[in-house]
Amino acid sequence: MKKLSIVGIIPARGGSKGIPKKNIKEVGGFPMIAYSVVAGQLVENIERCIVSTDSQEIADIAKSYGADVPFLRPSEFATDSSTDIEFIKHAIDWFDKNEGYIPEYWVLLRPTTPLREPDVIKNAIEKIIEHPEATSLISIHEFAETPGKMFGIQDGFLHGLCPMDPRPEYFALPRQEFAPSYFGNGYVDIIKSSTVINNNSCFGSRMLGFEAPDTGEIDIPEDFKRVEFYLSNSSNSIYQHLVNNK
Repeated sequence: MKKLSIVGIIPARGGSKGIPKKNIKEVGGFPMIAYSVVAGQLVENIERCIVSTDSQEIADIAKSYGADVPFLRPSEFATDSSTDIEFIKHAIDWFDKNEGYIPEYWVLLRPTTPLREPDVIKNAIEKIIEHPEATSLISIHEFAETPGKMFGIQDGFLHGLCPMDPRPEYFALPRQEFAPSYFGNGYVDIIKSSTVINNNSCFGSRMLGFEAPDTGEIDIPEDFKRVEFYLSNSSNSIYQHLVNNK
């Protein structure tokens, strides 16, 4: 049996409360999860891509687009409070027991970020392979604001969010006086099995940043309208693949 080293994983639990059945709600005429399934198929350096779900309905829809669903995730790893490490650990254990090997890299393709391009994901994989000292990779984009100018509220009064900054009233300084800030955008994250096994952590202490387009995540109903608008006015290779193979 070929020992695969790079496996895509699409986490898609069935119990979304904010938007019921969010992962299979249609966007651009296709279930949202279909975009991540096709992404996993089109990225040439992903050797296998699986869907991790607790829902038979999601599994069946994903399979109809060619997804590999080798197991159903146990319900205890698919609650509102479940964390990434739970479904990753489950996948590691399943591969070890049922396939006889553990993939080195897990390319995390969350369904809630459908507007990807395969070449960008390919470049992210190449970047982490070029940096073996990294414990993980997280896609990011530069944030317009800096935490140095943000406030929290305690006992009814504002307080700066960076109390270790030694500069007096640092929060009133010009934005240019602060280092750039970055936001994880969900485009692609890459987890190493060694980090999970050795450190009980998905991302570890040496997270490699990978700048990727801010295509937005789908969290609220209005986000579907934004994606629909984008698809009607721009080109996306995954959407075109879905249309051409309908």
